[in-house]
Amino acid sequence: MRAFVVAKYKAPLQVADVPEPIVGEHDVLVQVEAAGLNPLDEKIRTGEFKQILPYKLPLILGNDVAGTVIRVGKAVRGFKPGDEVYARPDAGRIGTFAERIAVAEGYLAHKPASISMQEAGSLPLVALTAWQALVERGRVRPGQKVLIHAGAGGVGSIAIQLAKHLGASVATTASGSNADFVRELGADTVIDYRTQDFEHLLAGYDLVLDGLSGENLEKSLRVLKPGGKAIGIAGPPDPAFALEAGLNPLLRLAIAGLSSKIRKQAKKLGVTYEFLFMRASGDQLRQITALVDEGALRPVVGKVFGFDQTPQALQSLSQGGIRGKAVITGNN
Repeated sequence: MRAFVVAKYKAPLQVADVPEPIVGEHDVLVQVEAAGLNPLDEKIRTGEFKQILPYKLPLILGNDVAGTVIRVGKAVRGFKPGDEVYARPDAGRIGTFAERIAVAEGYLAHKPASISMQEAGSLPLVALTAWQALVERGRVRPGQKVLIHAGAGGVGSIAIQLAKHLGASVATTASGSNADFVRELGADTVIDYRTQDFEHLLAGYDLVLDGLSGENLEKSLRVLKPGGKAIGIAGPPDPAFALEAGLNPLLRLAIAGLSSKIRKQAKKLGVTYEFLFMRASGDQLRQITALVDEGALRPVVGKVFGFDQTPQALQSLSQGGIRGKAVITGNN
């Protein structure tokens, strides 16, 4: 089958003829009809995550999938051929920039009935990230104040909607041209990051979801109220992540060093910092499916590329300007 692979770190994506996926007894073979693009794909391609995600090269890229079940392993009970499904495959078995992929049953969910394959393909990674940040880690409750950075982006556009559904008052940063768009998603307060400094305009927040890191993360700590929490999805990784990932003691020490400055700043301010590297979960996707079909969440697909345009599509992420997600489609 055809797939887009990275043969060596930093090399461009290239199309290749690769073996058909091996379908284990707990696996579901999916015909890929749409695959979302994520900054994670580019970070894997450049080798940025090779210490914590030690993939064997050549590697098929792609972390989001929506498609139709072709066949199932003998132990699979929840899916059958013809089912429309979506998933964020397990981090160890990615590869959605391909004609077909085998996904473990536990990471798969039935596609929301109310949306298209392209919209479903855009959702898993960003929706699971938002869910794990706001519901699982943040435990957002009605009346709380939540700041979501980059509200017009993939994670931000879903996180705004989810935070509103949870009853929070939501502030977000976005460009002036995206102000109306993020308000439509549910943002109560919009900060134009090009002309305004959110640190001087916001205070007393319960939770910040930060996908930018660096100075932006440091400022985010200062808008939290005592006991508040900043969750970073762009890093730096923290010791809890290193422990959970089962990294060796040397790597754990190095990772502790990477986040020591921000953790010290947080402690001094009476707040906390946590790094979130989202994990695949079919159970959480099923809860997200319900919210989509109820109308509480709507996917945002900003651009669609054909399968043959996958390398250019990945390149386009670094140029910015795409609302929500970019999606690859038409690869069968």
